[in-house]
Amino acid sequence: MKVASIVGARPQFIKAVPISKEIRKNHREILIHTGQHYDEEMSAIFFEQLGIPEPDYNIGVGSASQGKQTADMLAGIEEVILAEKPDIVLVYGDTNSTLAGALVAAKLNIPLAHVEAGLRSFDKSMPEEVNRILTDHVSDYLFCPTQTAIDNLRNEGFTNVFNEGKFVSESCDSPFPTPHLPAVRHGSPLVCNVGDVMFDTAIYFGKVAENKSDILDKLGLNKKEYLLATIHRASNTDNIDNLSQIVEAFCNLNNETLIFPVHPRTRKSLDDNGLLSNLNDSKNVKLIDAVGYLDFLMLEKHAKKILTDSGGVQKEAYFFKVPCITLREATEWVETVEDGWNILVGTNHKVILEAVESFWPDGSQRQVFGDGHTAEKIVKILGESVI
Repeated sequence: MKVASIVGARPQFIKAVPISKEIRKNHREILIHTGQHYDEEMSAIFFEQLGIPEPDYNIGVGSASQGKQTADMLAGIEEVILAEKPDIVLVYGDTNSTLAGALVAAKLNIPLAHVEAGLRSFDKSMPEEVNRILTDHVSDYLFCPTQTAIDNLRNEGFTNVFNEGKFVSESCDSPFPTPHLPAVRHGSPLVCNVGDVMFDTAIYFGKVAENKSDILDKLGLNKKEYLLATIHRASNTDNIDNLSQIVEAFCNLNNETLIFPVHPRTRKSLDDNGLLSNLNDSKNVKLIDAVGYLDFLMLEKHAKKILTDSGGVQKEAYFFKVPCITLREATEWVETVEDGWNILVGTNHKVILEAVESFWPDGSQRQVFGDGHTAEKIVKILGESVI
């Protein structure tokens, strides 16, 4: 089996690690990097630290508007797919890279697998929500991370749900389906609950980070004595009102140290709107450049609380049992909220400050994100069904 894997952004690099490793045991992988994240902090350092193979192709699209960036990716990915003729295209998550890869596969009638399928925030003002809906509806293999994702797809009319939507475990009598590809391709996409591949990666590399990262010492931090923040969603960075409210909250965190690794696009927006100086002048906010995956895992694991608008960071906070304050009105990871480890606060500065002061989880966690063997399941299902 020849697999064309398409990545372009930090979360996709992370998700690709265990799956790429598993593919290459018995199959051939063509790794295509769109260049959506392209600087050292957001791209190259992840390949280096996580041991991701060098991309076979780097399209190098860089930053642009939603439409232009997606269009440039479409043209570049199509050229590669026509040249390589893979048996299947594999896409991850909900970025423009995801959508571009999905559209190319669908247009060229090549089977498409979507890792992290079925997620919904039910907010179509988010580009990510549009990307994930469109990708799911042109996919042939929908690998869901949770039962909620399965339920979302069922509600949208998907009926070929393996194992009645229950988690695919090694203990199943017949854990892996072997449908003939033409049946899948003609109106009956295969939906599987395989668990979350980010859980596999975070737990493994969280242990690695303990031995290899010295970020806490470099920043002079004590465990559980600082807050960690990340902001990158367009709904926050491109909305001056939202961004101003978030900055006001950050600058008024009394007696708290806030570590804020600044995404390059976020830094530009802060600077353009005259807000960067506010953060620089604040005694409790420590701005740092975006860091590598191992350093970031260490910052997450040992934070007192995390403030974020990132879907991936919400999950990692949950994995490491760190209270998460999400600066959005909705989340695709509803399980983290249901279990009481994540609270949605929007962007009002008073509500953010109240959550920092008073939000503490009071419940246990369910095993909703799998058993740490998601990659093996995905590759085995594809290997047994793609012809």
